[in-house]
Amino acid sequence: MDNSGQGQSGGGGAGRPAGPGDRKPQRPREAGGGILMGRPFGVPVYVAPSWFLVAALITWVFGGQLDRVLPELGRARYLVALFFAVAFYASVLVHELAHTVAALRFKLPVRRIQLQFFGGVSEIEKESETPGREFVLAFVGPLLSLLLAGVFYLGLLAVQPDSVPGVLLAGLMISNLLVAVFNLLPGLPLDGGRMLRAVVWKISGKPMTGTVAAAWVGRALAVAVLVGLPMLTRGIGGESDDPGGVDMLTDALLAAILAAIIWTGAGNSLRMARLREHLPALRARALTRRAVPVQAATPLSEALRRANEAGARALVVVDGQGNPTALVREAAIVGIPEHRRPWVEVGTLAQDLKEGMRLSADLCGEELLETLRATPATEYLVVEAGGEVYGVLSTSDVERAFVAAMARPAP
Repeated sequence: MDNSGQGQSGGGGAGRPAGPGDRKPQRPREAGGGILMGRPFGVPVYVAPSWFLVAALITWVFGGQLDRVLPELGRARYLVALFFAVAFYASVLVHELAHTVAALRFKLPVRRIQLQFFGGVSEIEKESETPGREFVLAFVGPLLSLLLAGVFYLGLLAVQPDSVPGVLLAGLMISNLLVAVFNLLPGLPLDGGRMLRAVVWKISGKPMTGTVAAAWVGRALAVAVLVGLPMLTRGIGGESDDPGGVDMLTDALLAAILAAIIWTGAGNSLRMARLREHLPALRARALTRRAVPVQAATPLSEALRRANEAGARALVVVDGQGNPTALVREAAIVGIPEHRRPWVEVGTLAQDLKEGMRLSADLCGEELLETLRATPATEYLVVEAGGEVYGVLSTSDVERAFVAAMARPAP
């Protein structure tokens, strides 16, 4: 299932915005990612704590089914059921790796894969450039699940159906088939929704139109799951000898959880699409404050006087040759009472320029945000292509511009 605004998948799907740069930013260690299991194709794979809950649930439910099919197993049935749970999520990982390989093939960076309560999530950090690539990227996950179902079916033909291998292969065949079919449903955040988005995008020429159409189909799908899944399971099961209604309650709870995931994912897809529509309005050149150069020993009051005369709103500390070495922090200036400013040197309020704190004046949109994320700071030095100082960019100005852009209707 795809749980992203632009490309995560849950049981299948794909990402989140990131921009290209001259160098690949070093990411901090993932927070809340779970247990790191490995890095296939250089992409970290995490198992979320919620996976252990669903693994225990699968073990309990499948173990109960094994007791009816193979009662001679006794308590060993739970070891077999646990093996099934692990094998099923290994299949989900293969599904996610299909999205990952396709993304890497299209030069789209993949942040991580996470196995969690309802499937997996492939966090692809950049939107597909064409509807054709979007369609392929979404389709490869369900395709791999269908191929796995076929492989397990062929294995089932070679063993006794009433044996442990037979029951395991049958369970894995059915579960992978269900994963493929479920993810092919035509509504975001599922893979089928991303395929529908790609088709509408191709027809209309507008990715936003495709996202809106697929997201609303996803919301309709969530309502259909909420209402129809319990009715379907009761219809298939026929009359039940469950006087307490436990099975009915379980079906309703499962339907509610699935419907909530689909509805929330569809809403997130709309929000992420809207965000991308507004990102081009964020331009470093337009948001940069004019700055004046000052020596580190300059009194703060004198530096502010020069800035006022020049109509500038930022101070850049320079060395004897006029090369910028630090930026005076706005928050530090505010904290100095006016009567003390003649006695405070600007160098004591400055932050040294570090790698990543020099930005091109031509940065904009996702590329600008990704560059700021790579090196968190309150101010950045903005320079022209030739290295000349253009001014200072404050993250507070970027935040205000972003909020203002999101408040406007999408173009």
